[in-house]
Parts: sequence; C-alpha cells; structure tokens
Amino acid sequence: MHILIIEDDLDLGFALQRALQVEGVSSEWLRRVADVPLPFDDAAYDCVLLDLTLPDGTGLDLLRRWRRAGAAVPVIIMTARSALDDRLAGLDGGADDFVIKPFATAELLSRLRAVLRRYARQSSEVWRFGALSIEPRSYAASLDGAALELSPREFHLLLELAREPGAVVAKGVLAQRLEPLGDALDFGAVEVHVSNLRRKIGAERIRTVRGIGYLFAP
Repeated sequence: MHILIIEDDLDLGFALQRALQVEGVSSEWLRRVADVPLPFDDAAYDCVLLDLTLPDGTGLDLLRRWRRAGAAVPVIIMTARSALDDRLAGLDGGADDFVIKPFATAELLSRLRAVLRRYARQSSEVWRFGALSIEPRSYAASLDGAALELSPREFHLLLELAREPGAVVAKGVLAQRLEPLGDALDFGAVEVHVSNLRRKIGAERIRTVRGIGYLFAP
C-alpha cells in the first residue's frame, strides 16, 4: 500500500510517516500545493491524506481539481476546522472521510483501512472472494482455508488487483505500485510475478487483457 500525505506541519508529517511505516505502508510526503505534480497520477497512490490549509492554497481546491479531472483515488481530509459547513464542503468536494485535528494516529489508521475496504467493496478486515481470503493487515491470504505462501511482491500484486474486482489494472500501474518508492518494475518482472501468483491462487482468477493489463475475477 502506498499513501500520499499532503501536510505542511513538520511534526505531524513525520509522525504520520512513522506510523504508516510501522503498519508496513509506504508513503510520500508533500507540504505545498505547488509540490503536487501535474498532471496528477492518482493511480500511483492507494489513498491521499490531505490537509485543508496549506501555505500556498487550500486542500479543498486541490481536491476539487482532481475530481474534475476524473481522479478516483480515496481522499481523507485532515483539518483543524470542526464546523459542520467545512466538513460538508469537503465531502461535497469529493472527500471520502474527515478527521479533525488533533487526532490519534490510531484513529486515522482505522479510518484509512475503512476507506480502502469500501473501495474494495469489503465490510471487514478479511476480504473474501469465494474460496480466496485476503487479510491486508496481516499480509496473509488463504485458499479453501489453507494458508498461501506468497512472496511480498506476490501479496502486494494480489492486493492491488483485488482492490477493484472486475476492473482492468494497467500493467504500467502495477509496475509502479509494486515499487512505489523507486523505479517501476519492468514489464517482464510483472509478468513473472503474475505467473507465479496464478499458479498459487488459480489461473482463472487473473485474466490477461491483451495490450492493457490484468483483471481480477474472483
């Protein structure tokens, strides 16, 4: 899982990155609107933690711009503004959830997991797709009740595909998400990981969409 943090407060930014690292989640941290690359590649992130008040603009304007451009990445707004109008403006602007500063890191992580479950159309910490079960927090998966021995790359690949069952995930997106903080994997390596994962979970669960990428068919 790879998270984008947009927050100008140094102490909070460092604390968020440490907390995410403990959970096994990689992250990038930006402090200004101007630091966000254009065009914004929302497919590179699983979620965005967005501060409303930034030194050179507002997080709400940034969010609205993303949604107008079609960005579908989940967004959790972090703000010191507790007024109802501010919360409604954020939700109407495209936010998926809100946390009011100061907040406990544990609460934010819980909200993050809840948002990602909703995007994966799952209601619990264990994602179930027929005989296949995935536990994102435990980095574990099982098939017909038997634990699967997956490498870290294979597990992350399975998780990325399972987030959007029935949707095609481009090979280039997978290449970047499997190596979020470095150079994207070459397509040959992605194909090897897909082949190994198919062998372990059943070839029928991962379909190739020629010239585009892969589709998870639970």
